[in-house]
Amino acid sequence: MCLAIPARVEAILLNEFALVEVGGIKKEISTSLVPDVKVGDYVIIHVGFALNKLDEVEALKTLEMMEQINEIH
Repeated sequence: MCLAIPARVEAILLNEFALVEVGGIKKEISTSLVPDVKVGDYVIIHVGFALNKLDEVEALKTLEMMEQINEIH
């Protein structure tokens, strides 16, 4: 099973890379699969790649559910 999570794009870097933030953690990812990413967009990330853009409302819902699951465990 694979897990892909939503993250907010904080900065666009050189060579099809971006800095994203999720849960207070910042990570550099490749945007080569989603070339039209902008600062403020939410993307689904998996193994260091943005797979596609995600609507902000859906991203925030998913992040909230993940936080609730984390509180249970």
